[in-house]
Amino acid sequence: MSVEWTPPPRPEWLSAFLAESRSMDVPSMVSLDADELIATAVRHTGLTDFGPDDWREPFALLTRSLKEEADLHLWGRLMTRTELLNGLEQRLQIEAAFTAHPEINDEVIDRPIIIVGLPRSGTSILHEILAQDERLMAPSSWELLYPAPPPEAASYRSDPRIERAHHLFTQYARVAPTFAAMHEMGAWVPNECAVAFKIAFRSGHTAGLSYIPTYANWLFAADLTPAYRYYRRILQLLQWRNPRMRWLLKSPDHQPYLPTLFNVFPDAQVVLTHRDPLRAQASATNMIGTLYWMRSDRRFDAAGFESLLDPRFTAQRLNQMIDWIEQGVLPRQQLIDMHYSDLMTDPKGSVQALYDRLGIEWSTQARHAAERHLQSKPKGKFGAHLYKTEESNEVRAYFERYQQYFSVQSEGGSE
Repeated sequence: MSVEWTPPPRPEWLSAFLAESRSMDVPSMVSLDADELIATAVRHTGLTDFGPDDWREPFALLTRSLKEEADLHLWGRLMTRTELLNGLEQRLQIEAAFTAHPEINDEVIDRPIIIVGLPRSGTSILHEILAQDERLMAPSSWELLYPAPPPEAASYRSDPRIERAHHLFTQYARVAPTFAAMHEMGAWVPNECAVAFKIAFRSGHTAGLSYIPTYANWLFAADLTPAYRYYRRILQLLQWRNPRMRWLLKSPDHQPYLPTLFNVFPDAQVVLTHRDPLRAQASATNMIGTLYWMRSDRRFDAAGFESLLDPRFTAQRLNQMIDWIEQGVLPRQQLIDMHYSDLMTDPKGSVQALYDRLGIEWSTQARHAAERHLQSKPKGKFGAHLYKTEESNEVRAYFERYQQYFSVQSEGGSE
């Protein structure tokens, strides 16, 4: 399968900025050295305890891969350094909070609902619809970016971190305006678990931002238990002074690690979204290409992201999930299927059916809030997300088992 991708035009301000930087010593100007970043985080916070050392190996691999492989331009290095420093500083502040208040360890994460599926298979829109239910608490983007100090119920809507987070999240669309049509960003948009996993430096989200094959290949063979345990720790912190009735979580990145997810969250209910893998993958390629283009001038080659985009790897992971189900590794009674086509053609009907499967009443409040949300986001509100799918019988055959097992229809065509 080949998916055409052409870089979108850059905004004039960014083109001028990058043109001015081409004769500069960019690596010296914006350091991505692991030791320097750690020292800076300690200096900024006045703290030294980063918690368990299981973050150090991936952090060292990530920074080395970024320096040696990513070929970041100046703006890309600025974005990347900001994210790395934030992850380090958040670890320091999270550990400080738990040290000062060990009772946070007693917080119970009760029966979280976790949405999982291929990238671009409807996980985000479903997450946003369900998040309208006041009984379900989806972590907002700002608190996943800045979970520490822990948010307070009284200042949750006025916390000064909100404005800073909103600026950083909406920056994506200012750097690449076409990104707005792919994914809405903002401080209050519910965000995915992979954002929090970046604090553990074991995140597929990170692997999709830049050409860093050494880190990506390590990540997809690594044990993600440390990341899941640290994520549970973050959720405990977030609900400590801003109580939640029930967490509503989401990330496509969970799919290859479902046994680990259930080991850490044994009472979770997991909603599996299903879509024609060829369509989902073409859309994901367009998104990853755009994210990459925000940070590098190097020509985008999807083959460089094969762990994320190669259909053979994707099919292997989907088949592995089926094996886990059939072998009893995954608790089938805690897995709920949701088809992208149903969500698009009959969103209210499919959501109501999902509530029934979850064993939750679809309350009047939840129904009306979902309807208002759907009316506020008609298709194409932020522009059209255009991409082209080219399929072959060979590539389609990779996904035959998955499509038959979950009754997933082929879509074909372009958008």
